[in-house]
Amino acid sequence: MNGVPPGGNGQGLSRQGKTLLSGVDPAGRAERVADAVPVMDRTLYLCPSPLYGYGLERLLARLAGFSHSAVLCIEADPELFALSREHFPPALNNSQKLRLTNNGEAETLCALLRREWGPRFFRRVEMVRLNGGWQLHSTLYDMLADSLRREIALDWGNAMTLTKLGRRYIHNALRNLSLIPNCHSLRQLSFGSAPALVLGAGPSLDKTLDGLQARFGRALLAPEKRLFRIICVDTCLPALKERGITVDLAVILESQHWNLEDFVGLSGWNVSAAFDLSALPRSAAVLAGGLFLFFTPWTHLNIFERLGAAGLLPASLPPLGSVGLSAAMIARRLTRGTIITAGLDFSFTLDSYHARSTPGHKKRLRRHNRFTGLLNTEAAFGGAVTPAVSKTGGQVFSSPSLRNYRDLFEREFAAASSDSRFFDIAGSGLPLGIKTLAPEAAFDILSAGNSIADNTPTASPCTDNPVLAEKLRTFIRGEQNRLTLLLNMLTGESAMDYNALAALIDECDYLWAHFPDYAAADRRPGKAELESGAAISFLKRLRVEIDPFLKLLKLVLQ
Repeated sequence: MNGVPPGGNGQGLSRQGKTLLSGVDPAGRAERVADAVPVMDRTLYLCPSPLYGYGLERLLARLAGFSHSAVLCIEADPELFALSREHFPPALNNSQKLRLTNNGEAETLCALLRREWGPRFFRRVEMVRLNGGWQLHSTLYDMLADSLRREIALDWGNAMTLTKLGRRYIHNALRNLSLIPNCHSLRQLSFGSAPALVLGAGPSLDKTLDGLQARFGRALLAPEKRLFRIICVDTCLPALKERGITVDLAVILESQHWNLEDFVGLSGWNVSAAFDLSALPRSAAVLAGGLFLFFTPWTHLNIFERLGAAGLLPASLPPLGSVGLSAAMIARRLTRGTIITAGLDFSFTLDSYHARSTPGHKKRLRRHNRFTGLLNTEAAFGGAVTPAVSKTGGQVFSSPSLRNYRDLFEREFAAASSDSRFFDIAGSGLPLGIKTLAPEAAFDILSAGNSIADNTPTASPCTDNPVLAEKLRTFIRGEQNRLTLLLNMLTGESAMDYNALAALIDECDYLWAHFPDYAAADRRPGKAELESGAAISFLKRLRVEIDPFLKLLKLVLQ
């Protein structure tokens, strides 16, 4: 590798037969590229292989008027990274708008963004190639840029979800606290080394169930006769019930009332359920099997830390947004054996959006008449829907949200080199990034489990826990006191203390985390804004939120 002194014109820089830096005015060339870059606010400018940093000072100068734009320099080559660290000018090293890293892992790079600039700081990512260094690892840099774009889009999507459903989530979670003394945490359940079959409600589920019934016959129907465990999403339950298949665990995640459609005709069915703390409370009372609680932290709230400190928080799962992904994550936690997925399609066909006998399929059958056919034309030809290729090479349809879930599945389960237990059954769904097996090969793995007794789920029946009940009562009274203090301060019944007010607002952040203007910023008004009256609109909205939560906590306490 030939070198060139910083800022000068020399013999250039080349490596592996590629010219990384021109020998003719390299600094001037980079500055001209920087001058041509369109600059916008809320933009992350990704600079692959910055080498000596030529052009970066010019780019930073152009970004001076944009408070939410910054430059991230990535160098995947160890020698070139050392060169950049040695020759970067002090102005670049000291800039708050620029970071240099040699990290080539997408997950760690996304974490660096959140750590350095906070959530939802950027809206877009633009690649800036100031020299030829990017050629050495062009595929890696493009992959990292795409990962950052997906992460930023996901972060903003989560903010929108928080705005629309955040109040519903915390309302459900507080209401479901009453379940804690009477139910198990998911961490108390184990499937040992039994293979696990994870079922989604996609169209390919029908053929999988047909194949399972042909292979295992009546041994498929009852958990005590199977050599493997079945974990399904709640939408699958009607289809499984119709075939007489009792699953080992159903996963319930949905927070809204349409979730009840999944349980029509299933009241009293002896099926255990993994139940999210923020799921619709009514859904917890339908099935007659054991209830195993878990918790999905949809955003950071101080009340979660207090619940954890009080010993009341059940097992935690990462927020994946999809009940199918949560079911796969639960399977990974519950068993040491092989995990096979089916029906996690993230796609649909013109005549099938879900498996037969699921709520969506039955709804189309009910609406079928001379004017409304069975073909799902609204979904197949709706906005943003695009054709896709399934695992078997057939044409299906998918949407941006479904593709995002597929990508998230691949990132969570396929990219984990430490866990190669995941397989998928061939069908009409999108490729998941894991090895696809023919149905018979998958069934062979499921039938190779240990003895039935060894694979029986281990968990005792739910019973009242007086210790947890007392902890819950103490916790609820503490939350009532916080809300009452905040209410009295806002209504003038107690003297205003802005330090105490700011502390209470932080402690009761679940009251305002879903406000649209604060969900995106992930912050509340500062003390100065509270004192000056600039936050009067925020305080009025905060006041409106308190009474319903006081009533809810009183209900939970009873």
